[in-house]
Amino acid sequence: MSLKIGDIITFERTFTVRDVELFTEVSCDEGVHHITPDEQGRLVIQGLLTATLPTKIGGDANVLASTMYFEFLRPVFTGDTIKCEVKIEEYEWQENKSRTSISTSFLCKNQDEKEVLKGSFSGVIL
Repeated sequence: MSLKIGDIITFERTFTVRDVELFTEVSCDEGVHHITPDEQGRLVIQGLLTATLPTKIGGDANVLASTMYFEFLRPVFTGDTIKCEVKIEEYEWQENKSRTSISTSFLCKNQDEKEVLKGSFSGVIL
């Protein structure tokens, strides 16, 4: 993947009940709001499941993260479609270390254009 400062990479996903069930099994995050539907039949998505959107984009670029910052702004529910935009803030070849460093910022919004997650990650490209 060819990247440069200012690039914006997007990824969109609709979360399902099965996604929450699988993540609950792996993470052991069994908060009542993740396993008991609300009055509309929805489950609240685990915050770190929502955070897989920007990390998926980083993974596609072979980023080995050294820092990650997440600010969870509002709940995400099963059936919500979340669009994540990651912006490349810094991208630099480090001659003395023979690697490329990267810093990003990201913003995730639901289908109603409401912000649900923002933050940043940085690391090196493998």
